[in-house]
Amino acid sequence: MADDDFDIERLAAYLHLDRAQVARLADRGKLPGRKVQGVWRFAPAEIHQWLESRIGLSGDEELVQMESILRPPADTANDGVPSIAAMMPLEAMAVPLDARTRGSVIQSLVDIAAQTGLLWDPERMTDAVRAREEMHPTALENGVALLHPRRPMPSILGEAFVAFGRTARGIPFGGKVLTDLFFLIASLDDRGHLRTLARLSRLIGDSDLLAELRSAADARSAHELIESTEARLT
Repeated sequence: MADDDFDIERLAAYLHLDRAQVARLADRGKLPGRKVQGVWRFAPAEIHQWLESRIGLSGDEELVQMESILRPPADTANDGVPSIAAMMPLEAMAVPLDARTRGSVIQSLVDIAAQTGLLWDPERMTDAVRAREEMHPTALENGVALLHPRRPMPSILGEAFVAFGRTARGIPFGGKVLTDLFFLIASLDDRGHLRTLARLSRLIGDSDLLAELRSAADARSAHELIESTEARLT
């Protein structure tokens, strides 16, 4: 049993739920946990994976609630909702992205991300993203993929950021449809990753934005589209 495991009380506080709700979810097998000497324990990594899967299945209203759940305590720095536009430097955007296969998309997008100076070990990031895609593809049914390592890699990052690339045409990326819009999420910790994922999921739920990104003339135009759409989110 790891020292940083959640018990019922700590997990309830983390998820902004009451103790009885968490206990019921655990008893019904809805939460990834285990009983140790009759006491529920929850590994943080498994809870974060559970939250990530919930984000992928959520609508906008649920994503807003998820952003609230994942917000850090008010006494910590940067406790507001993350801004995808602010996290996405132009140097980390490629329109078009010169890639035609899943492997070349990952490599090219990581190479673009490294140009920011915020990613110190592109090879490790590439390997980690490839391993995550092999485990479970991140391609969605709207032609978007949300690439990321299985766990955050703070030791090779200067700060959290998001990279973006649009290929000239859709390519097979493990989903049911061809994929042409790719985001790379580079996070410093699990909570930050989930908050970024929830915010980005709200953005890509806007079909108008996706259509406009597909016709954007260049990276700057794509960035302006993301920024203006995000400004309308509540």
